[in-house]
Amino acid sequence: MTLWLSTGLIFTFATIVLIMYKWWDVQCIGVTPVRTFTFIAILFTSGLDVGLIMFPLTEFGGYGNLTENPEYSFANPLAIEFGYWAFLIWGFYFLTCFYFCIIEPRVKFFEIPLVKVINNVVIIGTCAFTAYLLLVNLPWYLPQIGDGESVVPSFYLIVLASIALAVYSSSKIKYVRILSIGSSVLFIALIAVMWGRAFLMGNGSPSDFLNTVGLIGEYFTNLHQFMLPLNDYHEFYLFWWFSWSIMIGQFTARFVSGVRTWQLLIAMLVVPSIAIGTWFTILYHYHAEGMNIAGFINVAMITVGVLMVVNSLDSLIRLYTDNLNLTAKRFGQVPYVLGNLVAMCGLTMLFQLDFLRIQWVGALVIGLYFACFVYILAKRRAEVAAIKASPEENVLDFHKIELAS
Repeated sequence: MTLWLSTGLIFTFATIVLIMYKWWDVQCIGVTPVRTFTFIAILFTSGLDVGLIMFPLTEFGGYGNLTENPEYSFANPLAIEFGYWAFLIWGFYFLTCFYFCIIEPRVKFFEIPLVKVINNVVIIGTCAFTAYLLLVNLPWYLPQIGDGESVVPSFYLIVLASIALAVYSSSKIKYVRILSIGSSVLFIALIAVMWGRAFLMGNGSPSDFLNTVGLIGEYFTNLHQFMLPLNDYHEFYLFWWFSWSIMIGQFTARFVSGVRTWQLLIAMLVVPSIAIGTWFTILYHYHAEGMNIAGFINVAMITVGVLMVVNSLDSLIRLYTDNLNLTAKRFGQVPYVLGNLVAMCGLTMLFQLDFLRIQWVGALVIGLYFACFVYILAKRRAEVAAIKASPEENVLDFHKIELAS
Protein backbone atom coordinates (compact mmCIF):
# COMPACT_ATOMS: atom_id res chain seq x y z
CA MET A 1 0.00 0.00 0.00
CA THR A 2 2.89 2.38 0.74
CA LEU A 3 4.35 1.96 -2.76
CA TRP A 4 0.91 2.48 -4.33
CA LEU A 5 0.35 5.61 -2.26
CA SER A 6 3.81 7.02 -3.01
CA THR A 7 3.32 6.45 -6.73
CA GLY A 8 -0.04 8.22 -6.55
CA LEU A 9 1.51 11.19 -4.74
CA ILE A 10 4.33 11.59 -7.27
CA PHE A 11 1.83 11.34 -10.13
CA THR A 12 -0.45 13.94 -8.52
CA PHE A 13 2.28 16.53 -7.94
CA ALA A 14 3.71 15.98 -11.44
CA THR A 15 0.25 16.47 -12.98
CA ILE A 16 -0.26 19.73 -11.07
CA VAL A 17 3.04 21.01 -12.50
CA LEU A 18 1.91 20.00 -16.00
CA ILE A 19 -1.43 21.80 -15.60
CA MET A 20 0.28 24.98 -14.44
CA TYR A 21 2.72 24.81 -17.35
CA LYS A 22 0.10 24.25 -20.07
CA TRP A 23 -3.02 26.06 -18.78
CA TRP A 24 -1.56 28.72 -16.47
CA ASP A 25 -3.88 31.54 -17.56
CA VAL A 26 -7.06 29.72 -18.65
CA GLN A 27 -10.26 31.26 -17.24
CA CYS A 28 -12.07 28.59 -15.21
CA ILE A 29 -15.87 28.84 -15.20
CA GLY A 30 -18.14 26.29 -13.53
CA VAL A 31 -21.60 25.14 -14.57
CA THR A 32 -23.22 27.29 -11.85
CA PRO A 33 -20.54 29.85 -10.93
CA VAL A 34 -20.69 31.79 -7.67
CA ARG A 35 -18.72 34.75 -6.33
CA THR A 36 -15.15 33.95 -5.35
CA PHE A 37 -15.77 34.43 -1.62
CA THR A 38 -18.71 32.02 -1.77
CA PHE A 39 -16.63 29.54 -3.79
CA ILE A 40 -13.87 29.57 -1.17
CA ALA A 41 -16.44 29.16 1.63
CA ILE A 42 -17.97 26.16 -0.18
CA LEU A 43 -14.52 24.67 -0.77
CA PHE A 44 -13.37 25.14 2.82
CA THR A 45 -16.47 23.86 4.58
CA SER A 46 -17.15 21.00 2.13
CA GLY A 47 -13.53 19.86 2.05
CA LEU A 48 -13.14 19.57 5.82
CA ASP A 49 -15.04 18.07 8.73
CA VAL A 50 -15.07 17.93 12.51
CA GLY A 51 -11.53 16.52 12.53
CA LEU A 52 -10.14 19.97 11.77
CA ILE A 53 -11.77 21.37 14.89
CA MET A 54 -10.80 18.72 17.41
CA PHE A 55 -8.12 16.34 16.10
CA PRO A 56 -5.12 18.63 16.73
CA LEU A 57 -5.70 18.64 20.49
CA THR A 58 -5.40 14.84 20.47
CA GLU A 59 -2.35 14.81 18.17
CA PHE A 60 0.06 17.54 19.31
CA GLY A 61 1.31 15.38 22.16
CA GLY A 62 2.08 12.45 19.87
CA TYR A 63 3.95 14.61 17.37
CA GLY A 64 6.03 16.03 20.21
CA ASN A 65 6.89 12.60 21.67
CA LEU A 66 10.12 11.95 19.78
CA THR A 67 10.94 8.90 21.87
CA GLU A 68 8.05 6.97 20.37
CA ASN A 69 7.92 8.90 17.07
CA PRO A 70 11.48 9.91 16.08
CA GLU A 71 10.36 10.48 12.47
CA TYR A 72 8.84 13.80 13.58
CA SER A 73 12.15 15.21 14.82
CA PHE A 74 12.62 17.48 11.79
CA ALA A 75 9.84 19.89 12.85
CA ASN A 76 7.75 21.05 15.80
CA PRO A 77 4.24 19.59 16.49
CA LEU A 78 2.41 22.63 15.08
CA ALA A 79 4.30 22.40 11.78
CA ILE A 80 3.61 18.64 11.61
CA GLU A 81 -0.11 19.16 12.24
CA PHE A 82 -0.22 21.92 9.62
CA GLY A 83 1.50 19.58 7.15
CA TYR A 84 -1.15 16.90 7.71
CA TRP A 85 -4.02 19.31 7.03
CA ALA A 86 -2.91 22.26 4.90
CA PHE A 87 -1.21 23.69 1.84
CA LEU A 88 0.43 20.94 -0.23
CA ILE A 89 -2.33 18.38 0.12
CA TRP A 90 -4.94 20.91 -0.98
CA GLY A 91 -3.26 20.48 -4.33
CA PHE A 92 -5.30 17.26 -4.58
CA TYR A 93 -8.46 19.37 -4.58
CA PHE A 94 -6.99 21.81 -7.11
CA LEU A 95 -6.11 18.98 -9.48
CA THR A 96 -9.56 17.39 -9.41
CA CYS A 97 -11.43 20.71 -9.44
CA PHE A 98 -9.51 21.87 -12.52
CA TYR A 99 -9.99 18.49 -14.18
CA PHE A 100 -13.77 18.41 -13.70
CA CYS A 101 -14.16 22.07 -14.65
CA ILE A 102 -11.97 22.13 -17.77
CA ILE A 103 -10.96 18.64 -18.92
CA GLU A 104 -13.75 16.18 -18.04
CA PRO A 105 -16.37 17.90 -20.27
CA ARG A 106 -14.12 17.03 -23.25
CA VAL A 107 -13.03 13.59 -22.02
CA LYS A 108 -16.19 12.22 -20.35
CA PHE A 109 -14.19 9.51 -18.59
CA PHE A 110 -16.52 9.56 -15.59
CA GLU A 111 -19.52 8.87 -17.82
CA ILE A 112 -18.17 5.40 -18.67
CA PRO A 113 -20.60 3.03 -16.86
CA LEU A 114 -18.00 1.10 -14.84
CA VAL A 115 -16.15 4.28 -13.88
CA LYS A 116 -19.44 5.89 -12.88
CA VAL A 117 -20.20 2.99 -10.54
CA ILE A 118 -16.74 3.07 -8.94
CA ASN A 119 -16.90 6.86 -8.58
CA ASN A 120 -20.19 6.71 -6.72
CA VAL A 121 -19.00 3.85 -4.51
CA VAL A 122 -16.10 6.12 -3.50
CA ILE A 123 -18.44 9.05 -2.80
CA ILE A 124 -20.92 7.02 -0.76
CA GLY A 125 -18.17 5.23 1.18
CA THR A 126 -16.38 8.44 2.11
CA CYS A 127 -19.67 10.06 3.03
CA ALA A 128 -20.35 7.28 5.53
CA PHE A 129 -16.77 7.47 6.87
CA THR A 130 -17.30 11.16 7.65
CA ALA A 131 -20.34 10.33 9.79
CA TYR A 132 -18.45 7.44 11.39
CA LEU A 133 -15.56 9.72 12.43
CA LEU A 134 -17.99 12.06 14.13
CA LEU A 135 -19.61 9.16 15.97
CA VAL A 136 -16.47 7.48 17.29
CA ASN A 137 -14.85 10.75 18.38
CA LEU A 138 -17.84 12.22 20.20
CA PRO A 139 -16.86 10.56 23.52
CA TRP A 140 -13.63 12.57 23.47
CA TYR A 141 -15.32 15.76 22.27
CA LEU A 142 -18.14 15.54 24.82
CA PRO A 143 -16.80 13.63 27.85
CA GLN A 144 -19.52 15.18 30.00
CA ILE A 145 -21.96 12.86 28.21
CA GLY A 146 -21.17 9.28 29.20
CA ASP A 147 -17.86 7.98 30.52
CA GLY A 148 -15.63 9.75 27.97
CA GLU A 149 -14.73 6.48 26.24
CA SER A 150 -17.90 4.70 25.09
CA VAL A 151 -20.38 5.62 22.36
CA VAL A 152 -23.69 6.16 24.17
CA PRO A 153 -27.22 6.57 22.71
CA SER A 154 -26.98 10.37 22.86
CA PHE A 155 -24.07 10.26 20.41
CA TYR A 156 -26.05 8.16 17.95
CA LEU A 157 -28.81 10.78 18.10
CA ILE A 158 -26.33 13.58 17.36
CA VAL A 159 -24.98 11.74 14.33
CA LEU A 160 -28.50 10.82 13.18
CA ALA A 161 -29.54 14.48 13.40
CA SER A 162 -26.43 15.56 11.49
CA ILE A 163 -27.08 13.07 8.69
CA ALA A 164 -30.77 14.02 8.55
CA LEU A 165 -29.96 17.74 8.30
CA ALA A 166 -27.37 17.09 5.59
CA VAL A 167 -29.78 14.93 3.58
CA TYR A 168 -32.48 17.57 3.79
CA SER A 169 -30.14 20.43 2.84
CA SER A 170 -28.76 18.42 -0.09
CA SER A 171 -32.24 18.34 -1.66
CA LYS A 172 -31.85 21.96 -2.83
CA ILE A 173 -28.57 23.44 -4.05
CA LYS A 174 -29.43 26.90 -2.70
CA TYR A 175 -28.81 25.58 0.83
CA VAL A 176 -25.13 24.98 -0.04
CA ARG A 177 -24.36 28.70 -0.11
CA ILE A 178 -26.24 29.34 3.13
CA LEU A 179 -24.54 26.50 5.00
CA SER A 180 -21.07 27.25 3.68
CA ILE A 181 -21.07 30.98 4.38
CA GLY A 182 -22.76 30.46 7.76
CA SER A 183 -20.22 27.82 8.82
CA SER A 184 -17.31 29.98 7.67
CA VAL A 185 -18.55 32.98 9.66
CA LEU A 186 -19.05 30.83 12.77
CA PHE A 187 -15.55 29.36 12.35
CA ILE A 188 -14.03 32.85 12.21
CA ALA A 189 -16.08 33.83 15.27
CA LEU A 190 -14.84 30.74 17.13
CA ILE A 191 -11.22 31.72 16.42
CA ALA A 192 -11.89 35.23 17.73
CA VAL A 193 -13.62 33.96 20.88
CA MET A 194 -10.85 31.49 21.73
CA TRP A 195 -8.13 34.08 21.20
CA GLY A 196 -10.10 36.59 23.27
CA ARG A 197 -10.50 34.06 26.09
CA ALA A 198 -6.76 33.35 26.14
CA PHE A 199 -6.00 37.08 26.15
CA LEU A 200 -8.40 37.80 29.00
CA MET A 201 -6.90 34.96 31.03
CA GLY A 202 -3.45 36.47 30.58
CA ASN A 203 -2.21 33.63 28.40
CA GLY A 204 -2.31 35.12 24.93
CA SER A 205 -0.78 38.46 23.97
CA PRO A 206 -0.48 39.37 20.25
CA SER A 207 3.28 38.77 20.39
CA ASP A 208 2.71 35.28 21.84
CA PHE A 209 0.49 34.31 18.94
CA LEU A 210 2.88 35.79 16.38
CA ASN A 211 5.68 33.72 17.88
CA THR A 212 3.50 30.61 17.73
CA VAL A 213 2.54 31.30 14.12
CA GLY A 214 6.24 31.45 13.31
CA LEU A 215 6.55 27.77 14.22
CA ILE A 216 4.59 26.88 11.07
CA GLY A 217 7.61 28.07 9.08
CA GLU A 218 9.29 24.73 9.78
CA TYR A 219 6.66 23.13 7.56
CA PHE A 220 7.73 25.18 4.55
CA THR A 221 11.45 24.67 5.17
CA ASN A 222 10.80 20.92 5.29
CA LEU A 223 8.12 20.75 2.60
CA HIS A 224 9.81 17.82 0.88
CA GLN A 225 9.33 15.71 4.03
CA PHE A 226 5.56 15.75 3.51
CA MET A 227 5.56 14.73 -0.14
CA LEU A 228 5.79 11.01 0.71
CA PRO A 229 4.43 9.06 3.74
CA LEU A 230 6.28 9.63 7.01
CA ASN A 231 4.71 6.64 8.79
CA ASP A 232 1.50 4.60 8.93
CA TYR A 233 -0.46 7.45 10.51
CA HIS A 234 0.59 9.84 7.77
CA GLU A 235 -0.43 7.19 5.24
CA PHE A 236 -3.88 7.10 6.79
CA TYR A 237 -4.19 10.87 6.37
CA LEU A 238 -2.96 10.80 2.78
CA PHE A 239 -5.34 8.02 1.78
CA TRP A 240 -8.10 10.00 3.49
CA TRP A 241 -7.24 13.08 1.43
CA PHE A 242 -7.17 11.03 -1.77
CA SER A 243 -10.59 9.57 -1.01
CA TRP A 244 -12.01 13.07 -0.57
CA SER A 245 -10.23 14.63 -3.53
CA ILE A 246 -12.11 13.15 -6.42
CA MET A 247 -15.55 14.05 -5.13
CA ILE A 248 -14.65 17.46 -3.71
CA GLY A 249 -13.23 18.25 -7.14
CA GLN A 250 -16.49 17.19 -8.80
CA PHE A 251 -18.58 19.19 -6.38
CA THR A 252 -16.57 22.42 -6.29
CA ALA A 253 -15.91 22.48 -10.06
CA ARG A 254 -19.51 23.48 -10.71
CA PHE A 255 -19.08 26.65 -8.61
CA VAL A 256 -15.75 27.97 -9.99
CA SER A 257 -16.06 31.73 -10.28
CA GLY A 258 -14.25 32.61 -13.50
CA VAL A 259 -10.78 32.92 -11.97
CA ARG A 260 -7.62 32.06 -13.91
CA THR A 261 -5.88 28.74 -13.29
CA TRP A 262 -3.10 30.33 -11.24
CA GLN A 263 -5.69 32.20 -9.19
CA LEU A 264 -7.60 28.97 -8.62
CA LEU A 265 -4.40 27.35 -7.33
CA ILE A 266 -3.88 30.21 -4.87
CA ALA A 267 -7.53 30.14 -3.80
CA MET A 268 -7.36 26.40 -3.10
CA LEU A 269 -3.90 26.15 -1.50
CA VAL A 270 -3.21 29.46 0.21
CA VAL A 271 -6.56 30.81 1.42
CA PRO A 272 -7.71 27.65 3.28
CA SER A 273 -4.18 27.23 4.67
CA ILE A 274 -4.31 30.70 6.24
CA ALA A 275 -7.53 29.80 8.05
CA ILE A 276 -6.20 26.39 9.09
CA GLY A 277 -2.88 27.86 10.25
CA THR A 278 -4.64 30.49 12.34
CA TRP A 279 -6.89 27.89 13.96
CA PHE A 280 -4.05 25.46 14.67
CA THR A 281 -2.01 28.29 16.18
CA ILE A 282 -4.81 28.99 18.65
CA LEU A 283 -5.14 25.30 19.54
CA TYR A 284 -1.39 24.82 19.90
CA HIS A 285 -1.18 27.81 22.22
CA TYR A 286 -3.92 26.27 24.38
CA HIS A 287 -2.04 22.95 24.32
CA ALA A 288 1.34 24.48 25.17
CA GLU A 289 -0.09 26.59 28.00
CA GLY A 290 -2.13 23.68 29.38
CA MET A 291 -5.33 25.71 29.10
CA ASN A 292 -8.56 23.84 29.72
CA ILE A 293 -11.22 23.68 27.02
CA ALA A 294 -14.59 23.15 28.62
CA GLY A 295 -18.04 24.63 29.02
CA PHE A 296 -19.11 27.16 26.40
CA ILE A 297 -15.88 26.84 24.37
CA ASN A 298 -16.26 23.07 24.12
CA VAL A 299 -19.89 23.37 23.01
CA ALA A 300 -18.97 26.05 20.47
CA MET A 301 -16.23 23.86 18.99
CA ILE A 302 -18.58 20.91 18.73
CA THR A 303 -21.27 23.07 17.11
CA VAL A 304 -18.92 24.38 14.43
CA GLY A 305 -17.48 20.89 13.91
CA VAL A 306 -20.91 19.33 13.45
CA LEU A 307 -21.86 22.09 10.99
CA MET A 308 -18.74 21.25 8.97
CA VAL A 309 -19.80 17.60 8.96
CA VAL A 310 -23.25 18.65 7.72
CA ASN A 311 -21.59 20.72 4.97
CA SER A 312 -19.41 17.82 3.90
CA LEU A 313 -22.24 15.29 3.93
CA ASP A 314 -24.49 17.74 2.09
CA SER A 315 -22.02 18.10 -0.79
CA LEU A 316 -21.33 14.37 -1.03
CA ILE A 317 -24.99 13.32 -0.86
CA ARG A 318 -25.87 15.94 -3.45
CA LEU A 319 -23.11 14.63 -5.70
CA TYR A 320 -23.95 10.93 -5.68
CA THR A 321 -27.72 11.48 -5.91
CA ASP A 322 -27.18 13.71 -8.95
CA ASN A 323 -24.81 11.18 -10.52
CA LEU A 324 -27.26 8.31 -10.00
CA ASN A 325 -30.39 10.38 -10.72
CA LEU A 326 -31.73 9.68 -7.24
CA THR A 327 -32.87 13.26 -6.77
CA ALA A 328 -35.65 14.77 -4.69
CA LYS A 329 -37.12 16.17 -7.91
CA ARG A 330 -37.51 12.65 -9.28
CA PHE A 331 -38.72 10.78 -6.18
CA GLY A 332 -40.17 13.51 -3.98
CA GLN A 333 -38.81 15.08 -0.81
CA VAL A 334 -39.92 12.46 1.74
CA PRO A 335 -38.67 9.32 -0.11
CA TYR A 336 -35.43 11.16 -0.93
CA VAL A 337 -34.75 12.07 2.70
CA LEU A 338 -35.76 8.69 4.15
CA GLY A 339 -33.84 6.67 1.54
CA ASN A 340 -30.59 8.56 1.96
CA LEU A 341 -30.93 8.66 5.73
CA VAL A 342 -31.29 4.87 5.95
CA ALA A 343 -28.43 4.29 3.50
CA MET A 344 -26.02 6.64 5.30
CA CYS A 345 -26.83 5.29 8.76
CA GLY A 346 -26.35 1.71 7.56
CA LEU A 347 -22.98 2.41 5.96
CA THR A 348 -21.82 4.34 9.02
CA MET A 349 -22.42 1.23 11.09
CA LEU A 350 -20.37 -0.85 8.64
CA PHE A 351 -17.36 1.39 9.30
CA GLN A 352 -17.92 0.97 13.03
CA LEU A 353 -17.81 -2.80 12.57
CA ASP A 354 -14.41 -2.36 10.88
CA PHE A 355 -15.93 -3.86 7.75
CA LEU A 356 -14.70 -0.95 5.63
CA ARG A 357 -11.50 1.09 5.74
CA ILE A 358 -10.89 4.55 4.29
CA GLN A 359 -7.46 3.38 3.05
CA TRP A 360 -9.20 1.06 0.58
CA VAL A 361 -11.28 3.94 -0.73
CA GLY A 362 -8.21 6.14 -1.12
CA ALA A 363 -6.34 3.38 -2.96
CA LEU A 364 -9.32 3.02 -5.31
CA VAL A 365 -9.20 6.76 -6.05
CA ILE A 366 -5.52 6.55 -6.96
CA GLY A 367 -6.49 3.78 -9.38
CA LEU A 368 -9.06 6.12 -10.95
CA TYR A 369 -6.37 8.79 -11.36
CA PHE A 370 -4.14 6.38 -13.28
CA ALA A 371 -7.00 4.93 -15.34
CA CYS A 372 -8.15 8.42 -16.36
CA PHE A 373 -4.64 9.38 -17.44
CA VAL A 374 -4.26 6.23 -19.54
CA TYR A 375 -7.72 6.79 -21.09
CA ILE A 376 -6.76 10.35 -22.09
CA LEU A 377 -3.51 9.18 -23.68
CA ALA A 378 -5.28 6.38 -25.56
CA LYS A 379 -8.59 8.03 -26.56
CA ARG A 380 -8.69 11.77 -25.94
CA ARG A 381 -5.15 13.06 -26.29
CA ALA A 382 -5.91 15.43 -29.18
CA GLU A 383 -9.02 16.88 -27.50
CA VAL A 384 -7.14 17.60 -24.28
CA ALA A 385 -4.12 19.07 -26.07
CA ALA A 386 -6.44 21.49 -27.89
CA ILE A 387 -8.00 22.93 -24.71
CA LYS A 388 -7.59 26.69 -24.50
CA ALA A 389 -10.64 27.76 -22.47
CA SER A 390 -13.55 26.57 -20.33
CA PRO A 391 -16.35 24.70 -22.14
CA GLU A 392 -18.39 27.10 -24.28
CA GLU A 393 -21.63 26.24 -22.49
CA ASN A 394 -20.22 27.50 -19.17
CA VAL A 395 -20.89 31.23 -18.95
CA LEU A 396 -20.05 33.60 -16.11
CA ASP A 397 -23.57 34.17 -14.82
CA PHE A 398 -23.77 34.40 -11.03
CA HIS A 399 -27.57 34.22 -11.14
CA LYS A 400 -27.58 30.64 -12.45
CA ILE A 401 -27.17 29.28 -8.91
CA GLU A 402 -30.54 30.83 -7.98
CA LEU A 403 -32.27 28.94 -10.80
CA ALA A 404 -30.60 25.57 -10.10
CA SER A 405 -32.72 22.92 -8.42
